[in-house]
Parts: sequence; structure tokens; C-alpha cells
Amino acid sequence: MKNVSSKALATLLLVCICFASVFAFTACSNPATAEKELTKVTVSEVTHSVFYAPQYVAYNLGFFTEEGIDLEIVNSQGADKVMTAVLSNQVDIGFAGPEAAIYVYNEGKADYTEVFAQITQRDGSFLVGREPEENFEWTNLKGKHVLPGRKGGVPYMTLEYVLKQNGLDTENDLDFDNSISYDLMNSAFVNGTGDYVTMFEPAATVTENEGKGYIVASVGEAAGEIPYTAYFAKKSYLEKNADLIQHFVNAIYKGQVWVDTHTPAEIAEALLPSFPDTDIAVLEKVAQRYKEIGAWKTEPSMTEESFNKLQEVMTTAGELTETVPYDKVVNNTFANKVQ
Repeated sequence: MKNVSSKALATLLLVCICFASVFAFTACSNPATAEKELTKVTVSEVTHSVFYAPQYVAYNLGFFTEEGIDLEIVNSQGADKVMTAVLSNQVDIGFAGPEAAIYVYNEGKADYTEVFAQITQRDGSFLVGREPEENFEWTNLKGKHVLPGRKGGVPYMTLEYVLKQNGLDTENDLDFDNSISYDLMNSAFVNGTGDYVTMFEPAATVTENEGKGYIVASVGEAAGEIPYTAYFAKKSYLEKNADLIQHFVNAIYKGQVWVDTHTPAEIAEALLPSFPDTDIAVLEKVAQRYKEIGAWKTEPSMTEESFNKLQEVMTTAGELTETVPYDKVVNNTFANKVQ
């Protein structure tokens, strides 16, 4: 090294610095490298529906990726199955009705689940009948065969609440048939079972377009505001992954704001990757319908008033004998930070 000139050393040093810089830039800009930096999060959703537009928009527009999350969404077909997946650590986060978290808390589990973000604030199901009914009244269901879903689930309880508010006794005034599992209700109705069924979108609109049933009423519009669908996870998971959950809620909030500030046509375009087999005109119509009834929340926190309304519905349905404290089941820590 003594024989190497200072000029040569300087040149060599400059080349090394340049090489290191190029290597660092290449590593940072390499998609494969960037992907490795994402944290995998698995969400179990209660069903696959346009009703959850903010979630799919956040996914399709890259909001989760922006927050460092590699999101996987699995469809569990039912809130009870979603909760089972969460409690057994098959998934990280559950996405279903908050009633599932209430049931678990009342079971006395030490590591119970907490709701940390809310997406929808009304029932998203529509009552579908055999014939069009322009002047539909809820009392039209008297003496009819109705498929309401799984007993104890929010769709079932909300419909029952609406009927009772309209003077109908679900035990004596009609056949309130919960013998058919949630994931088979639509096909059962299309194949001839029942006079009415509750359907989520886009299934309801598709059924109507095919002439196999007709939307006669919105359950959510009749029931009023209620915390219908939310994200929950075990307390231990939230405590160990607080930063990750914050990023998750940030992404959800971005999706909520985007949906709130864009047209049904724009929402349909953003939803298409999640519903590739659904005509975009149907997606636009569904988005318009959900906007009209105010189905989507514009921020992720859950209010105590709405939580108590949910427990009122559950109590009326005979599914809740002991109410639970709001601050035990609802954790707005993450939602409050994004607002």
C-alpha cells in the first residue's frame, strides 16, 4: 500500500462508495426486497360482500401495503366460524358482527376479544321476496315463510328486532325458519324454499337481475344505526402487536375516507378486482344503494350509544341475559389516533 499514490487511493475509495450506493438503491427499489419487509396479517371475514367496500378498496388501492401489511382475507361464512378461527389462532383478526365479542366476554375467557375498528353502521342485508312489492309493509310477512339466517347472529336479530317494532311475533305470526345455514340460504331460496329471505349484496341485486327474486326492503334502513360489522382480535394479540394494529386501522381509515369521498361508479371500479365475476353495473348499483342508506362509517371508532343499541337488539332477541361493559369489549385506542 505504501507504493500506491494518494490519488489512486482516493479513486478507489470513490468507486467503492459509488458501488455501495448503487447496491443500496437496488436493494431498496427491488420489489421482492420491499415485499419481504411487509408483515403478514390474516383476516377472517364473515362473508364476501360489497357491504364491506372500505376493506376491499383499502386492499385494492394499496393502502395496506402503504402501511407495511401483506393482507390475506379468508371467507369463513359465519360469525361463529370467524370467532372460532380467531380464538384458535388460525387467523390474526376477525371481521364480523361485534356480538361475537360480547358472547366470548360473557363466557368468562381470560384472553377475550376486543373490537378495535368498525366498518358498517347499519344492517347490510335486504329482504328479497318472490314478487315485486312497491308498497311493501313489514306486516306483509305475517303468515309467511322467512329465511332469516343463523339464530344469534346480527342479521337474524336485527330482522327480528324490525319485525317486533312492527308488531309481529316471530314465534307465532310467521315461520321464522333458521334451520338453513347462512351460506346455503341464498341457494335454498332460489331453489324454492321460503317466501322471503335476507340477502347481502351483490347477491340480492344479482338475484333480482336474474328474475329469481325481488328486493322489497332494506333491513338496515328500517333498523336504524347499529354497529354491524367490526374488526376484533384477542387481547393478547392487540397488546403484542399494537404498532401493527395501528397501521392496520390506518389503512382501514384510508379506505373509509376514500369510499365516502368518491362516487358509486368510482367505488365500483375500485371493487372490481375483489368481485371479478360481478358486472360493474351491478357493483355501481349496489354501491349507490349502500350510500343511500348510510351503511358505511366514515371513521373506525365505535360509540357507546351504538354499542348499547346492539345489546338492546340482542336482549330483545333473547340472546343476551347480561350486558357487558362498553370499555371491556370496545377498544378505540387505535381508531382515535387516526382521527
